[in-house]
Amino acid sequence: MRWRENAESVAQKRRLGGHQSTGSELDRKYLIALVLYAVLAGLVWFTMDEGKVRVFGRLVEMRLVPLVVIGGMVLRTVLARHAEKIRRDADDGGNSTPIGRSGFEP
Repeated sequence: MRWRENAESVAQKRRLGGHQSTGSELDRKYLIALVLYAVLAGLVWFTMDEGKVRVFGRLVEMRLVPLVVIGGMVLRTVLARHAEKIRRDADDGGNSTPIGRSGFEP
């Protein structure tokens, strides 16, 4: 029975946000992700053949196709980090609008 209570308390902590990362940990993960994307892009550039492939009726270097996909993942990572910073600022009360200037009473 005791293990069940322990499991329930762990599940409750997870629901309450006990598993979320701190800001500095997220910054570290963000930098690691960008470095790994750069390494992956370098591997693509130096290992893929310089052949041509037809994309939307135009001939494009074959190595550019995976680089565009990696670029999309980088963009998604940057936007996710930016959104998380905005959420953290909102949670910390980072509203810089003075009371009364917006025209609405709280």
